[in-house]
Amino acid sequence: MIALDSIIGLLTTYKYLLLFPIAVVEGPIVSVIGGFLCSGGFLSLSITYGLLILADLIGDTIYYSIGRFGGRPFIKRWGHIFGITTEKLSQTEKHFHHHAGKTLAIGKTQPWGMLVLIASGLSKMSYIRFMLLNLAVTIFKTAGLMAIGYYFGKSYKIINHYFGFYGEISMILATALIIGYFLISKTRKT
Repeated sequence: MIALDSIIGLLTTYKYLLLFPIAVVEGPIVSVIGGFLCSGGFLSLSITYGLLILADLIGDTIYYSIGRFGGRPFIKRWGHIFGITTEKLSQTEKHFHHHAGKTLAIGKTQPWGMLVLIASGLSKMSYIRFMLLNLAVTIFKTAGLMAIGYYFGKSYKIINHYFGFYGEISMILATALIIGYFLISKTRKT
C-alpha cells in the first residue's frame, strides 16, 4: 500500500495527472483523500468525482477481464487445489445470473471485492450488464467516500487505520471461512 502522506503530497503537486492512475490502484482511500483535497480547494469536486469513477471502473474492468479471459484455464488446471470444480463454476454462473446486482453491491464494499469482480468475469456475465451494475454501485460508493473525505478529511490517518484494520480482519475471516469450507468439503468426500 502506498503511504498516505506520499499520496497527498503527490496529489497536491501533480493533481489530476496522478489522481487517475493512483485511484486505479488504491481506489477507496484515494476517494477519501480526493474529497479532503476538494474541501481544501486543491482539486475540483466535479473533475475529481468523474476521474475517481472512471478509475474505479477501469480497475474493476481489469479484474473482470482476469476472470473472463484467464480464469477458466487457471481453474481447469489448478482449481482442484482450491476445491473449485466445474460444478462450482456452474453454480457461480447461476448465482451471478440471478443475483448479480446484490453480489456486486456487497462485494465492492468489502476488501475481497476483487474476488467478486473476478468471479463476475468467470461467470461469463455480459460486460455491458457488469458495467451498468458496477457503475450504479460505483457512483454511490465514490460519492460516499468523497463525502467522508470532504467533511472528515483531516482525520484521514484514522480513517486509513480503520480501513486497514477492518480490511485485514475481514480478509483473515474470509480466508479462514474459505479454507474451512474446502477442508470440510474434502473430508466429506473421503
